[in-house]
Amino acid sequence: MEPILLYYSMIDSRTFDPNFKFLIASEPGGKNIKKCFSCGTCTAGCPVREVTESYNPRRILRMAILGMKKEVLSSQFIWLCSSCYTCFERCPQDVRVPELMNAIKNIAVREGYLPPSMKSQLDLLASFGRLLEVTEFENEKRKESHLPLLHGQSEDIKKILEKLGFYREEQDRG
Repeated sequence: MEPILLYYSMIDSRTFDPNFKFLIASEPGGKNIKKCFSCGTCTAGCPVREVTESYNPRRILRMAILGMKKEVLSSQFIWLCSSCYTCFERCPQDVRVPELMNAIKNIAVREGYLPPSMKSQLDLLASFGRLLEVTEFENEKRKESHLPLLHGQSEDIKKILEKLGFYREEQDRG
């Protein structure tokens, strides 16, 4: 039997943000983060964990409580929660992990940690007013089916995205 090699990287606690857990707690859905004592019940029952063994809600919450802000916000794992609430139903501390993940995602988006797929979707929304470009071909098909033609309404969408902080006019110009 071959030995199992574990690789650890050095963690510099001076980079931790001790207020990160309070920032999460101040977000809608984040209030119970400080109740988590890392029992692992959330990870044990997680259906996403069954598909992706590297997904570990307990680790994400522990890192957040410790103040590993950059590591948490830049993690691809915060975007994987399926919001099934299995973890909450089993949690002995009433920690609502799906709501906590949403709170963390809200902070991540505000601070510019967007996954590439979300960035692409925002670019499509700003360009076409929807996630798919409606071309003459689609409008011809709609016309044949006696449906109203669709026109780009990207200006309204751009205003909404701008108010949310996802779009700036200079992005449109390149």
